Amino acid sequence: MADERDVRHAERMARKKAVVDAAIGRAQDERGLLLVLTGNGKGKSSSAFGMVARALGHGLKAGVAQFIKSRTDTGEEAFFSRQPNVEWHVLGDGFTWDTQDRRQDIVTAKRGWNVAERMLQDPAFNLVVLDELTYLLSYGYLDTGLVLDRLAQRPPMQHVVVTGRAALPALIELADTVSVIEDNKHAFRAGVKAQKGIDL
Repeated sequence: MADERDVRHAERMARKKAVVDAAIGRAQDERGLLLVLTGNGKGKSSSAFGMVARALGHGLKAGVAQFIKSRTDTGEEAFFSRQPNVEWHVLGDGFTWDTQDRRQDIVTAKRGWNVAERMLQDPAFNLVVLDELTYLLSYGYLDTGLVLDRLAQRPPMQHVVVTGRAALPALIELADTVSVIEDNKHAFRAGVKAQKGIDL
């Protein structure tokens, strides 16, 4: 019985390998990708920073623009800002429910966008992470058309990762890869505060 199951498994995996190998063979384009990580679940920024680590492992240069967030004591900022191939910017004044000042948030967003725009025009950056950019678009802090144009006109081999909830349909349409992170359960709702190394 076990031998029969092993044979069926081997046959199934051989068929699967043929399908995967054929798909890999068809994928011949090489260009910079726009990835959007959105949804209500935890892990969007963490995923983006994982790609920063992956890029560094290949000797590539990465730039990070953190919008909205204002903390400079997070583990990722402490680690990546020390890396020679990373340019890291914390560009926010804090979450909107903390700032409660739309006009100042817009000024801060535009100032931060100038930093991001510079990186998006520089082919020396192989990867640019625009953390929480979706909020600046959905709240109307930045001109969506301008932002999408800059993303589309970036250097041909530059990869960009955009994170944040409620990504606009136009951004999703422009993206090459979109992941929607679902929120099924979160320790915070059970009264557990943010933990170092996990949330901070």
